[in-house]
Amino acid sequence: MCVRPVLITFMSLCFYNRKRGKMSIKMVLTTGSIKEVFFGPIIMSLFSFIFSTVYEFDCECTNMCFCLSFFNVTLLCVLVVTPVKKKRGRPPKQQADEAKMQEEGDEAEAAKKARRALNRFNGMSVAEVMARTLPDVITYNLDILIIGINPGLLSAFKGHHYPNPGNHFWKCLFLSGLTDQQLNYMHDEILPENYSIGFTNMVERTTPGSKDLSSKEIREGGRLLLDKLQKYKPLIAAFNGKGIYEIFCKEIFGVKAKNLEFGLQPYKIPETETVCYLMPSSSPRCAQFPRAQDKVHFYIKLKELRDQLKGLAPTRDVVETQYSFDLQLAKDDAKKTAIKEEQVDPEYESSSGLHDSARQSSNFFD
Repeated sequence: MCVRPVLITFMSLCFYNRKRGKMSIKMVLTTGSIKEVFFGPIIMSLFSFIFSTVYEFDCECTNMCFCLSFFNVTLLCVLVVTPVKKKRGRPPKQQADEAKMQEEGDEAEAAKKARRALNRFNGMSVAEVMARTLPDVITYNLDILIIGINPGLLSAFKGHHYPNPGNHFWKCLFLSGLTDQQLNYMHDEILPENYSIGFTNMVERTTPGSKDLSSKEIREGGRLLLDKLQKYKPLIAAFNGKGIYEIFCKEIFGVKAKNLEFGLQPYKIPETETVCYLMPSSSPRCAQFPRAQDKVHFYIKLKELRDQLKGLAPTRDVVETQYSFDLQLAKDDAKKTAIKEEQVDPEYESSSGLHDSARQSSNFFD
């Protein structure tokens, strides 16, 4: 008879636990809300009393049942009032699922970029394009030799200089009067004969961007460029971008250029009469001069310098326009242009990712 109250109390615990949808006594004792603290023990005590009455237990058994119920009340109050601290973070399974989804997303993005690169270069990989070089377009005694930093992916793939339709070079060349018609990159090889203009780069190696070149490589390229200039002796060495000339000036003249101004520079190429001319980068990402019309001024001055050095009378067929220029607006425009370029091709600013017909078009836009 004494065992019955114990069993009845245990059954009341299990019954209460079952109503909560959990079959473990431990779960009832260690997890619970405030309602369970107050109502759980009361319900269990009530069940103990009902069971003892139904089964007509004697007085001694009934008292024992109430004692056990009181013990349950005390135990639950102690355990439930201080709930077990939950572990921070997401469950391991959820973390694993998210990591798997992230990995699958990265793989899909990598595959998409690889397909885009293959489509851009007609099935050639970026590594295969980087193995190509861009030949110089140069001959002796040119009037102007345009100097870039190194070939980009699109230039190496096409085998021509400044093929990106967003680049302002060919447009500025025409607007300044250095060419009498609008040309594009397909005409670069005729410039030495028709206009006495050539092309070269400081570094021959093709890279996705100039940031991929080491400082040692650029310094060595500066010395190779010096040998090239001393050999071919152009009238003007025109550096397309301030960064190129800064490196060349430090390496060749031993002068750390500070506060460089665009235009004619004070140094000549050693052992030659070649003068150095600095103009803004023709890239649309040039923050200071983001539009072609902002750069035309320096091409006009380049033409005037050429005519002056050759003893030619200045022509009046080109009238320089005074453009209003706001540096902050220019930077904002450059940012917008950069975003547009990255949407087309995030890997390299000189690669447009457009179809061949679009690349060959000579209709450029600011």
